[in-house]
Amino acid sequence: MLLPQIHQPSDLKDLTTEQLTVLAGEIRQFLIEKLSATGGHLASNLGVVELTLALHYLYDSPKDKFIFDVGHQAYVHKILTGRMDRFDTLRKYKGLCGFVKRNESEHDVWEAGHSSTSLSAAMGMALARDFKKEDNKVVAVIGDGALTGGMAFEALNHIGHEQRKLTVVLNDNEMSIAPNVGAMHKYLGKIRSDKGYLRAKDEVEQLLKKIPAIGGKIAKTAEKLKDSLKYAMVSGILFEELGFTYFGPIDGHDLPKLLETFHQADNVDGPVLIHVVTIKGKGYLPAEADSYKWHGITPYKIESGQVVKAAGNPMYTEVFGKTLIELAEQDERIVAVTPAMPGGSGLFPFADRFPERMIDVGIAEQHAATLCAAMAMEGMKPVYAVYSTFMQRAYDQIVHDICRHNANVMFAIDRAGFVGADGETHQGVYDVAFMRHIPNIVIMMPKDENELRHMMKTALEYNDGPIAYRYPRINGLGVPLDQQLTPIPIGQWEKVREGDNYAILASGPMVQMGVEVAEELKRDGMNVAVVNARFMKPLDEEMLLDLAARGTRMLVVEEVSQAGSMGSAVLEFYAARGLHDVTVGLMGIPDEFIEHGSIKDQQREAGLTPENIAESLKALAPGQAWTFQKNSV
Repeated sequence: MLLPQIHQPSDLKDLTTEQLTVLAGEIRQFLIEKLSATGGHLASNLGVVELTLALHYLYDSPKDKFIFDVGHQAYVHKILTGRMDRFDTLRKYKGLCGFVKRNESEHDVWEAGHSSTSLSAAMGMALARDFKKEDNKVVAVIGDGALTGGMAFEALNHIGHEQRKLTVVLNDNEMSIAPNVGAMHKYLGKIRSDKGYLRAKDEVEQLLKKIPAIGGKIAKTAEKLKDSLKYAMVSGILFEELGFTYFGPIDGHDLPKLLETFHQADNVDGPVLIHVVTIKGKGYLPAEADSYKWHGITPYKIESGQVVKAAGNPMYTEVFGKTLIELAEQDERIVAVTPAMPGGSGLFPFADRFPERMIDVGIAEQHAATLCAAMAMEGMKPVYAVYSTFMQRAYDQIVHDICRHNANVMFAIDRAGFVGADGETHQGVYDVAFMRHIPNIVIMMPKDENELRHMMKTALEYNDGPIAYRYPRINGLGVPLDQQLTPIPIGQWEKVREGDNYAILASGPMVQMGVEVAEELKRDGMNVAVVNARFMKPLDEEMLLDLAARGTRMLVVEEVSQAGSMGSAVLEFYAARGLHDVTVGLMGIPDEFIEHGSIKDQQREAGLTPENIAESLKALAPGQAWTFQKNSV
């Protein structure tokens, strides 16, 4: 066994190519075994084993900088950089992160959970290197899916203009999470499949190598001959026109070819793009057969590939997908729009039922937002289905193109609140803060999956501007689902439990937690009301005024950033009306990033526990000095 002998990248340097190939097989087996217990991003990592080995074999990390786009495909990099013994803790609380993490290792030089940032980061590191007159290499690894992101095109344009020495490895596996879409995907497919182009390119390059240094015009003519043949064989050599020296496509599982190509690339004084074709899920048949399912996987049985799933109620995402089909059958104006997340957003059944009304724009959140605005202006009913963490990438378009125009766009914001194992880059806890202050928008969140259905009906019937319903990444409560859907009056909250003197104002899953706390406090003689504050904007002003008039001491509990939260809006409401003697406590997520772990772990770290809620309510009593201590339990 070679793998137990690899503790740092330097341990690879003395291995032969044949030994590297054996090691690749051992790494695959290690990943298959470890992830069967922990879950994680399996298919993408099985596809980059040889590529990662080649990088660490040839280059000198951390002096040489490896930048992995998104970072979910860096498990092999983690194995080779001294973290193999921590894989049992992958994506667990205080354990190994599922993405590149700077505080984990000096070899992790750039971290991201969102796509399309690697090329900009690589350019920044190349510029810093040149300013400091250093000589390290900079290598960015980006997938063909991430290359559809607008930020990647901006970086390609700048890199080609500056002509700094850096290497871009295009890992082309025809997938991001879902199958890729768009013109770039088709362009890469043409390059992959055009054997005539590849043969002609190789033959011309060999011919040019044999021409002696006869200088000037003839050399230029020969170079033009090579270019003209390229253009004859493939329409538009995009990357070379952008200023890159292009190598490929090459087999990303052929170690000798990878090593040879990287050596050649090192001799180029300027930006290089190496087009590597890989198989997502390579070496594990279930993952090769369905790389979408195995992109991010829960624990599974190795022999059969059967996923180990705990029985439970349907997830909010599933309820959303089914309800959207119901509504679309009633209203042909509904169009679903998603930025490369049709499966994660629960839209595959919708796509099967209404293929012409399902629009996947690729990794292009900004484009999706403006697209929805324009469709809404033309009388359609676009549903922008997007994760909270990805929607923040379209902030300017939400302000400028949707809300400013008061366009009737429906936002279906999935993964609202804590998300669990994906951690801080994916937490859906900021959308309330960055949307609440924008004019014209309505924001709501259901207490259960049945209320989500009614909110979707509310959004469809609403014609006065943009409206958002946000829902968490958890299973529903298992409540009965009403067949007849009715709109909820905009801004109207709901008292789910009556009480005196004290009230919990909660949204989403915190409503159920509030009810549990109120039932416990009843034993202590406290009769606490619980309000389903389902509208973050607009607030239920009538209820807030009534609570203030009764002298009710209120605790606002939310699984969102406390800064800019609905609780902040409640305080603003009372301040604007000169009601300065109202007692309001706030519980939300503190001013820090909460890392990966289970959702329960994350709630505990943020202090959003039943015990803390109970103690915070008691601290609102007359004569008590109220302060929320997130780690008090």
